[in-house]
Amino acid sequence: MRPGIVEVGSNTVRLAIADEDGGTPLPVHTSKRRLHLAERATGDGRLGHDAVEQLVGALSQMKEEAARWGVTELFAFATAVVRDAPNQQEILAEVHARTGLVLDVMSGVTEAELTFLAARQWMGLQVGPMVLLDIGGGSLEVAFGRGRSPLFAVSLPLGAGRLTREYLARDTVPDPEALRRVRRRVRHELRDVATRVQWEGPRTAVATSRTFHQLGRLCGAAPGREGPFVPRRLTRRDLKAAVKTLAGLPVPERAGLPGISPARARQSLAGAIIAHTTMRCLELDQVVLCPWALREGVMLTALHNDGVFRYRMPASAPPPGDEPVRLPVSVR
Repeated sequence: MRPGIVEVGSNTVRLAIADEDGGTPLPVHTSKRRLHLAERATGDGRLGHDAVEQLVGALSQMKEEAARWGVTELFAFATAVVRDAPNQQEILAEVHARTGLVLDVMSGVTEAELTFLAARQWMGLQVGPMVLLDIGGGSLEVAFGRGRSPLFAVSLPLGAGRLTREYLARDTVPDPEALRRVRRRVRHELRDVATRVQWEGPRTAVATSRTFHQLGRLCGAAPGREGPFVPRRLTRRDLKAAVKTLAGLPVPERAGLPGISPARARQSLAGAIIAHTTMRCLELDQVVLCPWALREGVMLTALHNDGVFRYRMPASAPPPGDEPVRLPVSVR
């Protein structure tokens, strides 16, 4: 079996293709399209005609690309940018009608559960009780567990892109009060989660997502070209220094820093504040940076539960009234 995953995120649409070896996905090919859908959304989160056209075009291209790579099962899902859109149903209908793909809208809790599953598979049981952190464009996922699946998982509206648009939209050096507002927002949203995590006393803290990996590179972690098996960690002390560095620069100059790509320079400061404040609230001194995240969690679930992919290439779209096969809402 050669599964393919298409993830529609706040900034990019990504295709990941893998081969299966003993229930483990081995990467074969990846590609991405930068659409910046969240930046195209209206004030209430609605995606307009142009944004939907771009999304349909990207999904059509990725479907064709997956076919060229011999993908037998293709699953497409969207996260916060479509989940929060008031016109979500119109977006899904347009994608379905024009591409044949059924775009699944994944809940934030499911995101947290599947990302935890992937991180646990990568880290192994030897790391003991584990807390997971994942900063996306629209949300922050936190999960904790002692085994393969989390005991609790939450999704909070604390994405790097979201807080950038709400508090740090200008390209200039931000006002100190704006930074304080971001920190207060994160602390407020995390109050109950922090109490639970502190009570659980995790032995290992793991972070996934592009935001954490770019911050890790900024703070001295090995570059991605050295491969996924190089140990990478990020400390709260280094993050505090990173926040100060990023806050002292306008957006164009942040892109010149190690690990900060031009496409993510604008939201890098909000990401750093979210990461540092979260680690402080949860009393975490460091996190291990894990290369596996949500897409790998989806693949692992598919490989361990036959038939969870909604779209099987080159089958046609499901007839009206038929309920397509869904990923399980829980990995327990």
